[in-house]
Amino acid sequence: SSARKRHAAVIEYAVIEYNVTGAFLVGLMGAAHCFGMCGGLVGAFSAQIPNGKTGNLLAHQLKYLLSYNLGRILSYTLAGALVGASAAGLGHLFELDTYLIVLRIFAGLMMIATGLYIAKIWVGIVQIERVGQWLWQYLKPIAQRLVPIQNPSQAVMAGFIWGWLPCGLVYSTLTWSVASGSASQGALIMLAFGLGTLPALLSAGVAAKRLAAWVQKRTVRLLSGLLLIAFGGQTLYIALAQLN
Repeated sequence: SSARKRHAAVIEYAVIEYNVTGAFLVGLMGAAHCFGMCGGLVGAFSAQIPNGKTGNLLAHQLKYLLSYNLGRILSYTLAGALVGASAAGLGHLFELDTYLIVLRIFAGLMMIATGLYIAKIWVGIVQIERVGQWLWQYLKPIAQRLVPIQNPSQAVMAGFIWGWLPCGLVYSTLTWSVASGSASQGALIMLAFGLGTLPALLSAGVAAKRLAAWVQKRTVRLLSGLLLIAFGGQTLYIALAQLN
């Protein structure tokens, strides 16, 4: 019936909204993890930016940093689109009504695990970084050949490869893209995650230290983690309701 279709559409919208909001929050509040994983890369990249011949030095550096992070976020968005499209294709191939619902249950559990990590209650989620080590061993030599960076276009390429660096937060968020069952929704989720990481990885010096100090505050970590756990619980509730 039309009423049932409208109800299903409302549920779908709610799931997407939770995932996009949650993905942005993971990126934003995962700043401490980002500093640990990528802070050295950002510092090394910043040191390699060629000197500007004319104009404002800060604007010149910002152009390269934005290019680098654009490539990184594009890699996240592409990964989200690929896994979302793959999930949709498998769902159509096997014609399993409960396929995406089961994936959403898994995504809800991963969201809860990520919330526990953000809150520093349980950090086991970072163990899944081992999954991407095999891919990174092939990409790392390519990234090294791009150094030193000579122009913004090269910075975009370097950032794109950097985006495939093994990261537990990226992988956990990708499960939400898988559960979306859509290339466009999967891309949107990972785009939101990438934008959430931007303040941490674009800032430098005093600004970076202040941001790191802020996200490390126990109250901020706990509230953010609890919010993510709530998102995960709501995702589980919706998925189980659909399953029944």
